[in-house]
Order: sequence, then C-alpha cells, then structure tokens
Amino acid sequence: MINLALQIEGLAPLIAIGFAILFVFIILVTFIRRYKRCPSDRILVVYGKVGTGNSARCIHGGAAFIWPVIQDYEYLDLTPISIEVNLVNALSKQNIRVNVPSRFTIGISTEPGIMQNAAERLLGQGLEQVQELAKEIIFGQLRLVVASMDIEEINNDRDKFLNNISNSVESELKKVGLKLINVNITDIVDESGYIEALGKEAAAHAINAARKSVAEKNRDGSIGEANAVQDQRTQVAAANAQAVEGENIAKINVANSDSLRRQREAEAERVAIASEKVQSAKALQESYIAEKEAENTRAERERSTQLADIIIPAEIDKQKVEIDAEAEAEKIRRRAKGEADAILFKAQAEAQGIFEILTKQAEGLDRIVKAAGNNSKDAALLLIADKLPELVGLQAEAIKNIKIDKITVWENGAGKDGKTATSNFISGMYGSVPPLQEMFNMAGMELPEYLQGKKLDTSKSDQTIDDTKTTK
Repeated sequence: MINLALQIEGLAPLIAIGFAILFVFIILVTFIRRYKRCPSDRILVVYGKVGTGNSARCIHGGAAFIWPVIQDYEYLDLTPISIEVNLVNALSKQNIRVNVPSRFTIGISTEPGIMQNAAERLLGQGLEQVQELAKEIIFGQLRLVVASMDIEEINNDRDKFLNNISNSVESELKKVGLKLINVNITDIVDESGYIEALGKEAAAHAINAARKSVAEKNRDGSIGEANAVQDQRTQVAAANAQAVEGENIAKINVANSDSLRRQREAEAERVAIASEKVQSAKALQESYIAEKEAENTRAERERSTQLADIIIPAEIDKQKVEIDAEAEAEKIRRRAKGEADAILFKAQAEAQGIFEILTKQAEGLDRIVKAAGNNSKDAALLLIADKLPELVGLQAEAIKNIKIDKITVWENGAGKDGKTATSNFISGMYGSVPPLQEMFNMAGMELPEYLQGKKLDTSKSDQTIDDTKTTK
C-alpha cells in the first residue's frame, strides 16, 4: 500500500500536466471553432456586443472571431431571387388601364450601408418572406411609374420606361437591404384596345409608306430612263465641243508655255545678276565686320595690356599700403592694449600692496590694543612712546639747519621778571620749536626743564653768551 501511495504521489505532477495540456487543447479548439470565415456568396452578420451604437457587424469576403456568450452570428444568402410581377389594371397618366407582365431579379446588396439595413430587416427571414416583401415594394413602385407616363411613352420608349422602373424600385429596395439586378417587361396590353389600335395604326402607316415608296421608285425609274437618253445626246455634243475646245486650248497652252519659258529665262538671268551683286555686297560687309572685330580685338588686347601694366600694379600697391596701414594700426592697438594692461596690472599690484600694508597695520594695531588690555588710551600711549624718538628728532631737525652767522647781544641786566635779554632770546628760540609738552604728558613723561620754559642758571647762561659772542 505504501509503495502504491508513493507511486501515485510520483504520478501526481504528470497527471496535473496532462490535465493542463487537455484544458489548453480544449480552449484552443473552442477558439478555432469560433473563428468564422465568410464565403463569397454570403454575408456574415455578427450581432450582440459589437460596439457602441451598432446593432450588428456585417462582413463580406473576410473572417471574424465570434466571442462566446457575448456574440453570435448568422449568414445572409446572396443568391439572386427571381420574382414574377404581373401588374393588372394599372392606371396610366391618360386614365387608361394597362396590364404590365414583368419579371424582376433582386438580391441582398453588399454595399456597407445597405448590408447593415439587410442585417437589421432581413436576418432570420426565409426566402418566401423576402420574396413577398420585395414583391409588395415592386408592385407599389411599378404602379407609380405607370401612372406618371403616357401610353405612347410606355409603348414606344421602352428604355425610358425601364429606367424609371429601375430608379424608383431600387431606391425603395435599398431601404430593406436589397438591390435590383434585372428588369424584364414581356408585353404591355390594355383592356380598351388602345395599344392594339396604336399597333394597327403603326402597321397601316408602314404599309402606306411602303406603297408610296414603290410608286416613287417606279416614277424615279421612268424619269431616270428619259434623263439617261437626254444625257447621252447632250454628252455626245458636249464631247465634240470639248474636242474642238481641247485642240484650241492645247494651242493656247503651247503659246503660253513658250511665253512662260522666256519670262522665266529672263527672270532667272535677273535673279542671277542680283544674286551676284548681293553676294558681292555680303562679301564686302563680311570683310568690314571682320576688320571691325579685328580692331575690337586689338583694342581689347591694348586695354588688357594697360590693365596688366598699370592698373594691376597700382591695385597691388594700394592693397599693400592698406595691409601695411592695417598692420601698423593693429600694432599700435596691441601696444596700447599692452601698456593699458601693464598700467592696470601695476595699479592692481600697488593696490594689493597698500591693502597688504593696511591689513598688517590693522593686525598690528589690533595686537597693540590687545597688549594694552583692550584699553584704547593705553594703546595710544604705547604708540606715542614708540614714536617718541622720531618726534624728538623732528623737533631737533626744526632748528638744526638754521644758519646764524653772528649774534650780538646787549645785556642791560635783569628784567622785571628776573630774566636777562640773553635768557629771553634763548627761551624765544626754543619757543619756536613745536610744543611737545602735551604729547609727553599724554605719554606720562616729562620734558627737560629748559624745554619747559623754566628759569635757567644765569652764570651758566652768561658763560654761554660769552662763548658765543665770538661765534659766527
């Protein structure tokens, strides 16, 4: 049992594959059977769900796939249908009743719009039902055509009668999906015998016309015989006269021919002389033309020579001058551009140098302020103290180059303030030096007493004056 179960379990995939193949085969066969081909003598009508607004889809000479459940199909036979229509007691335009025995051949149309009408109105109808429907339509239209025509038109102009029938009947048959193939009218008769009387009248006309034709032919024969005799005698006399006239004409023609020959000989001689003169004139004219062309050629050659010797070198020199001028202008432009670029580069370099100097000074000032404990006043004192030697040097330079050749001092003793003339002179000279006391005070330093305007030692001053009396 275990072995059997194992065998069945091993065969399970094969069984599943077999069922799947069988299912696919059934589906494929179903689809193939639902693919319908339309023969040439039928119309395949597919109805059901065939598209919005369409009740059916007609196919002639093709094929279509019929979807199961939602679609179905039927065929319309295109075999021609022959219908015998024996119209009796139809009233004509002249109120004469006529019988029109006829046979109509119809069939279902294959035009797209008319096929749709056939699918909507004839699908599912049998052959007898289609024949009855067509017969009723033909009867009604045939009566209308007969009522619109005279008996003479119906009897004499059969082509017009058939065209009227075809146009009227076919327009109505198209409404139900049919078309008219052929119309055959066998004979037309009326109860009153009007058409038969017309026939007898036509026969009588034909007999009378034949008799008249025979009499006219006999008359023409007698007249023709007499005319023949007259023509014979006239023609004999005319022939004799024509013979004499021919001889005379021949003589005249000979004379005319001689005259014409002489005229033509004279004309030929005149033409020959004129032709010789014309040819001579043409030769002279051609000679003049050749000489003129030679002169023109020589003038053209001279002009070309002048052009090559004078104008072309001048043009070359002109172009050379223009090229040299353009080259010089381009050289000047490039030199100016180079100088401008150099000036611009120098200015940029100077600006960059000044920027670097100012940047470094700013960095130095920032460090000085930081070194002074972020106190701007202390930072300013540091800067003044740093620059103090230079300031003192500038003070000394103010009187360094003063040239004093000779100083004469008249000493008259001390003044009211205890100062002598010599001390006042020295103090005034030092007073001309720019004051440094304010800057030294800002820097926390003191100037020497002699620079502050304090009292000097008189003895030392007198000794100094004595020493300078002899100085130039």
